[in-house]
Parts: sequence; structure tokens; C-alpha cells
Amino acid sequence: MTAFLPAAPANAALPRVTVDIWSDIACPWCFIGKRRFEAALEQFPQAGQVDVVWHSFELDPGAPASNPVSMRDGLALKYGTDTAKAQGMLDAMTQTAAEEGLEYHFDQTRLTNTFQAHQVIHLAAEHGLQGEMKERLLRAYMSEGADLGDPEVLASLAAEVGLEAGEVKLALKEQTYAAAVRQDEAQARAYGIQGVPFFVLGGKYGVSGAQAPETLLGALNQVWSELAPAPAPLQLLGAEASADGCEDGSCAVPGARES
Repeated sequence: MTAFLPAAPANAALPRVTVDIWSDIACPWCFIGKRRFEAALEQFPQAGQVDVVWHSFELDPGAPASNPVSMRDGLALKYGTDTAKAQGMLDAMTQTAAEEGLEYHFDQTRLTNTFQAHQVIHLAAEHGLQGEMKERLLRAYMSEGADLGDPEVLASLAAEVGLEAGEVKLALKEQTYAAAVRQDEAQARAYGIQGVPFFVLGGKYGVSGAQAPETLLGALNQVWSELAPAPAPLQLLGAEASADGCEDGSCAVPGARES
């Protein structure tokens, strides 16, 4: 019995893949993870069918909005080590970031609370600018030493990607998106997420950490294979033996005799 693969209908709608990403702006690995995911998307044939949604995660919810402590000193305090070793850790992270085309300037970075910055990302999502806002805030924090605990700074950065500064200031004053940030964090706890970045693909598969592009690409392919499986072979019905027909430029003519 011969099997054939049916062609997909020309007007068949392709499925879409949602990738939910939990990350914090004050997370060096999150910016690196973003670049690696983007590299995976570049290799994914169905990249146009992928919807990326950024979710809030605070590594240090108790951090003050304005904190004069440097990244080096904060790291030394957190891990109970001396500043020389802390600086070595930052130098290694800077090198890793450079391999992904990123410039980290930890000498300019000051620790801050990211709760307000996450609210701005939610506001940007309502204007279709979530990805742009996430990128701008990460670069501002890791590369430019911007004070993301300052509403004025956040409004200025948001204006750069197309938001109205006045709308941003009002939203922060009224805490319009505070509940949305808390909802993201509650969902992270429900998933058991304890570190970021964390990727959830198709609501089914989780990838923890700034994995290599090959790993993220494999996860995308896995989800896609389940959403859009290869068509099943078309099974012929009827007699096992083929009936008369025309093929390969000739026809079986009734009554014709072989020469």
C-alpha cells in the first residue's frame, strides 16, 4: 500500500508560539540571556510566529530606590567576600557579556530597586513597545549607569522608545501597574522560578538560565513540532494491488497487447 504526504492547504493558518520570559533589569545574566535567545530566534525558521512576553521578577525586592552602593561593594557584601574577589567576578561577567556584543560598565552601576522600572515595561506593553522598553532599560542599567529608581529617569528613557513622559510619570505616581508586577511575581512562584532569566515556551516547557542559543533553539523546535506536526501519510483505500491508470507519460490501454 503506497503512502503519500498531503500538501497543507494554501490558506492554512500557522500556529503561534508564546515565549514568556521572567527576568530582572538588575540582572547581568538576563541581558546576556536576551541576546542568546535572539540568536536562537535568528536560526528558527518560524521566528515570525513567535510572540515574546516579558514578565517581572525582582532579585532584591527590599532594595532601596536610591542606593549609593556600587555593584562591586554590593556583590562583596552579598557573598561575604572581599572587594578584590568581587571585582574579579564582575570582570568575568563583563567578558562574558562582551562575547554577546554587550558592554557592561559595572563601575558606573549603582544598585537599585527595580519595581518601578518593571511597571514601565507593563505600560510599554499596552503600547506595543514592551520589547523596546526592556532593551532600553537593560542597556541603561548595565552599560550607562542610569538611576532606574528615579521616576524622572524612567520617564526620559521611556520617551526615547516612543512613550509619553507625562503618562509614565502619572502611572508611576498612581502605581497603575503595581498589581501587574505582583501578578507576574506570583506566577513565577507558582512555576517554582527561583532565578532568572527563565523561559517558558508554549506554556509547557521551561528553560532556566542564560542557556546557549543551541539549547533555546532546540526548545523552540520541540514546541513547534508539537504545535505543527508533520502531516500523517495518506493511506490508500481499496485493493492492495494498483488499479489501471496513467503514470510516467503512459496509460494502461484496455486490450492492448505487449509487443
